[in-house]
Amino acid sequence: VYSVPWRERLLSLLYLAAAVTTIVLVVVGEHSAPGSWLYEYVVVQDRGRLLGSRAFATVLTIGAIASVLRGSMRGVRIFGDGVEAREITQLFVPRVRRYRWPQMALIVLDQPHVAVELWDGQRAVLPAVGDREGLVAALERVAAARDIPVQGGRGLDEIPEPPADEGEGA
Repeated sequence: VYSVPWRERLLSLLYLAAAVTTIVLVVVGEHSAPGSWLYEYVVVQDRGRLLGSRAFATVLTIGAIASVLRGSMRGVRIFGDGVEAREITQLFVPRVRRYRWPQMALIVLDQPHVAVELWDGQRAVLPAVGDREGLVAALERVAAARDIPVQGGRGLDEIPEPPADEGEGA
């Protein structure tokens, strides 16, 4: 599984950090000494608000967790029978596009985003991933094994072999 780059997850993680900070402030404010500014803001002024501090912190936290989960639904997966591209199209609706190896006429690796040209002439652009080099190397290995043409790439001689287990040689 190749997930999205960290810079695309940054806003969701900042949102989660703000929600956790809000929860901490509400809990500390509820347990502070009466008369402190945090106690006054969280407990005393809560009576006049439409949405209380606890409810606000809960709604904020649920939204932040949903944002982080939404971000983790995106990416590229390589299976034995093909490639799966996962993206988010609407609020929480993931769009999964699955391409089987026999459908692929060409794998394009020399573009900013990895793309797959299909047998019917369509070009499917895979979403950006954090480990692009790993995705390219895996697609190159599979393309060589299944005799799928590759445009760009590093060549199989330059792809490092996975480390062998020490127990195999003995």
